[in-house]
Amino acid sequence: MARFEMLEAGFGGMGTSAQADILFELGMMYATGRDCDADIVAAHKWFNIAAIKGSDRAAEVRAELSASMSKQEIAKALREAREWMTTH
Repeated sequence: MARFEMLEAGFGGMGTSAQADILFELGMMYATGRDCDADIVAAHKWFNIAAIKGSDRAAEVRAELSASMSKQEIAKALREAREWMTTH
């Protein structure tokens, strides 16, 4: 997660659109296993946060991803997204 922590430091000065783009890319990274192990729960979490920040594309991909997830996986992803939004 160090990769995200480096990006997180600069979030304060960025516009919401740029934040949503970065968060969407984190979702894509976890969804595809690019530079990490694929993790659909983490992907859903980041797509959810990107959607909250205004990314329509993230909302679409999150909905597609949800179709292949169990209720427990979705609940975990939503819980993690809520925790992240609370602390950031």
